[in-house]
Amino acid sequence: MVNEELNKIIEQQRSSGFKADDDRIHIETRNARNVLMRGLVHFCGEETQWLPEYEEVAEWLADNKSRGLLCYGNCGRGKSLICQKILPIIFQNWHGLIMNVVSMAEISNKFSSISDKKIISLDDVGTESIANQYGEKHDYFRELVDLAERKQKLLVITTNLSLSEIKERYGERTIDRLHSLTTTILFKGDSLRK
Repeated sequence: MVNEELNKIIEQQRSSGFKADDDRIHIETRNARNVLMRGLVHFCGEETQWLPEYEEVAEWLADNKSRGLLCYGNCGRGKSLICQKILPIIFQNWHGLIMNVVSMAEISNKFSSISDKKIISLDDVGTESIANQYGEKHDYFRELVDLAERKQKLLVITTNLSLSEIKERYGERTIDRLHSLTTTILFKGDSLRK
């Protein structure tokens, strides 16, 4: 009797658009703050400062809630270091997952090889140019965001653009999708490169 009722509920959910085959990437990293700090120390040395935005990254790493990550804001605050070097190591060593890393300056050459990957880290969004292949223009960032929504990909993104600049450059549709696909973290303050 219980199985029949459960089957009815599942069938009702399926007919109403519920997806039973959720393929989103969900990670939970134990001691995420310590794991992230170990990565920072590895790349930057023992004098590494723990910044408020790193706390937010650690919270995301502890439970990403099946969402990607969008790190935006000032230069020299550790966005690329975290998203291009530290997170790929954590994903591989702690979760057995491969994060495919690409610089947006190289996206036109790497789009076909990266677009079929499940976890994609995009560095420096906003520095790429609109690609022109055989007379057809491509905005690869928009295309990747669209793919991420349709194919349940996990995006990890860094940019020096503000959210309003992202909206201005890529449009309302793209920023709306980014809000649903990612956790956004603002990196603010002076550059640590000085």
